[in-house]
Amino acid sequence: MNSPPDPAGQPPHGERVDEATPHYRNEGIRTLLAMFQFGDPAQHMKLGEILQNLQQSAFGVFLFIAILPSFIPIPGVGGALSGPLVILIGAQMMCGLRKPWVPGFIARRGPRRGTMHKFLDRIDGALRRLDRLLKPRLPQLLGPVAAHAFSGLLLVLLGILLSLPIPFTNYLFGFQLLLFSLALLERDGVLMLLNWIAAITAVIFFGFSSGQLVEYVVELFQRWF
Repeated sequence: MNSPPDPAGQPPHGERVDEATPHYRNEGIRTLLAMFQFGDPAQHMKLGEILQNLQQSAFGVFLFIAILPSFIPIPGVGGALSGPLVILIGAQMMCGLRKPWVPGFIARRGPRRGTMHKFLDRIDGALRRLDRLLKPRLPQLLGPVAAHAFSGLLLVLLGILLSLPIPFTNYLFGFQLLLFSLALLERDGVLMLLNWIAAITAVIFFGFSSGQLVEYVVELFQRWF
């Protein structure tokens, strides 16, 4: 989070580049969130325009914005809005996409700049502390197709859990998904590993123990097939 972005998207001098692996410029969260700091608070920021010029951080930014409704203190509303978006993001990662595809009716929507200001003010203290900890590391937990797809699978399951009317869990899942977005933004494999462990624990505890996740998945398969 402390490294400035490389506008040219080029690797450091003398660094060997694997042609089979896409090289990404550094797009840390502080750099990315700067886009929300200046301007008219009433301005409606279209999601498609926010994501169009991003590289590896596009999924992280999409997820960051998608979880905003989960922090709305109205039972049932936040999960109903955030859950499907998280499922969409996870499904695309499972399919191996490196940048998200955003349907037109979603791309034309997005948060107001003032909403982003308020949310960032609420988590500013935590972000400043994480600023000293997060950094690109353990790329094998982020770059390979299998790792990317596994993260997507966990996002799909968490998105389903967020959509379900499980009492007092919106903030919990919202915070967990926020950490996923930070791991994607900062390319931090250590944080991603911790997210995997926490997500598997949540799926087992809230999903399979209550039976709601299984029932929901079975219902989806019955509808589709």
